[in-house]
Amino acid sequence: MYRLHGRVALLLLLAATVACSSRASDAGAPGPVDDYGAPVPRGTHTAPARIVSLNPTTTQILFAIGAGDRVVGRTSWDLWPDAARRVPDLGPGLRPNVEAVLARHPDLVLLYASNDNRAAASQLRAAHVPVLALKVDRIEEFRRAALLVGRATGDSARAATVVDTVMRTLDRVRAATAHLPHPTVFWHVWDAPIITIGRGSYLTQLLEIAGGTNVYGDLPQSSPQVSLEDIIRRDPDYVLAGAEGAARVRASAEWRAVGAVKAGRVLVVDTTLIGMPSVRLGEAAVSLARLLHPGALP
Repeated sequence: MYRLHGRVALLLLLAATVACSSRASDAGAPGPVDDYGAPVPRGTHTAPARIVSLNPTTTQILFAIGAGDRVVGRTSWDLWPDAARRVPDLGPGLRPNVEAVLARHPDLVLLYASNDNRAAASQLRAAHVPVLALKVDRIEEFRRAALLVGRATGDSARAATVVDTVMRTLDRVRAATAHLPHPTVFWHVWDAPIITIGRGSYLTQLLEIAGGTNVYGDLPQSSPQVSLEDIIRRDPDYVLAGAEGAARVRASAEWRAVGAVKAGRVLVVDTTLIGMPSVRLGEAAVSLARLLHPGALP
């Protein structure tokens, strides 16, 4: 009987030891890192209390998850939602003025993870300011960024809800256009030189979801430079452009050599809506689908 009790006690001790070891291992497991390889801080609903967001995508995410009242600095490009316009403008976001950022007394700074911003990230961390650097150029990167921002601000549940809402809308648009003809589209970005959208951009993904085919989707870059002669050769069904770009294209004798322009198939996109891969991706997909396939979506 003693042996049995002793054996049970030993098994219980071993089980407890394994459980404690497992918990210790979980506690010591590395957390997620940002796009500079630095650990992502874990926040609470009240801390960080002063956030500078120099990444337009993350600014939209912060307001969408209810942390907008904690944003004390933004970029010149942060124009949505309207409440973001009331936040102090700290410049374009690339190679930021670190002294101006520190003057806002932030306890978290969100940066776009470009090589141009590495020096700023190092200077901010040297000043003991946590930094979250994220590069968001694709739809799947938006999902990850939103969840990491949720972690850093202490609202992972709301961040997940935002992501789910965006993804459900994208799925709805994809389903509505899946069996429709996908016209070829040239996406006009700039005139001199002519810059378009390639496979590396979320805009190509958005166009495909909305039922179109990027005529330059074979190019790996996000925003390649192309020639008018090559556009004429590729002969897209439509030209997509912002309001100002569309007006210039329509008024240009040279652009009338493109069949879509000559036939009047120049579609105007809302650049404020489709301008970044953030919380308005679903709305942007709906907008594009309605341009390309009127009546396909209510």
